[in-house]
Amino acid sequence: MMPYLAKILLYPVKSLDGVEVQNARVLASGALQHDREFAIFDEQGRFVNGKRHAKIHLLRAQFALLNRTISLQIPGGDSQQNFHLDEERQALEATLSDFFEFSVILRQNSLMGFPDDTHSLGPTVISTATLAEVASWFPGLSVDEMRRRMRANIEIGGVPAFWEDQLFGEQGNVVSFRVGDVHLLGINPCQRCIVPTRDSYLGEAYPNFQKIFATQRQATLPNWVASSPFNHFYRLSVNTQLSPSSTGKILQIGDEIDILP
Repeated sequence: MMPYLAKILLYPVKSLDGVEVQNARVLASGALQHDREFAIFDEQGRFVNGKRHAKIHLLRAQFALLNRTISLQIPGGDSQQNFHLDEERQALEATLSDFFEFSVILRQNSLMGFPDDTHSLGPTVISTATLAEVASWFPGLSVDEMRRRMRANIEIGGVPAFWEDQLFGEQGNVVSFRVGDVHLLGINPCQRCIVPTRDSYLGEAYPNFQKIFATQRQATLPNWVASSPFNHFYRLSVNTQLSPSSTGKILQIGDEIDILP
């Protein structure tokens, strides 16, 4: 079976819930349009994200991308609160400030978003089979829960677990591949942070998550995988960059995926 694009997930506000879409435009920076377009900051200019504030996991968010709106469900609240991301930003900031119990602001970057890896701005890539395999390492965790924890943009179907580890080479080498008409460069396996160790809805830590993960990742690492990027084994999914020739092109569910010579 040919590898194909099975899911596209965007995270319009960094650290909040994602939204599944049928297609996505690739910006000149390599970022997907609307992905991490907004981020929450404190008064010191620091990210208010899952790494710093586990409380953020308790917020539920839904997005209508075309309408530019966000619907927030605040814990303990009776109903969703709806905000226009451009026209009602101050009201949204006030609601978030009340939730966090300190003042926050929402910043926007429509050109490149607010990625974790500022050197590789392309979509992060994982396979559905990998998510299923990794979920099996943790009794009680579903594939959907592992998907929410890993927060990758592109999910590949029709392949075995860890197939995407072909999309990076030894340190300093890139791997060219195409998703439909979009030409991407695989850079390295993504270094994970504290966020995957926590329940995506409750923020509660899974005991020994990082240790279990690293042990299993090392044990299941295919023997053909480039080893030099693994200074540790708490890495999963692939960071990418965009070939400039693909600026403005569209990723579409069902696109075939080819590794280029």
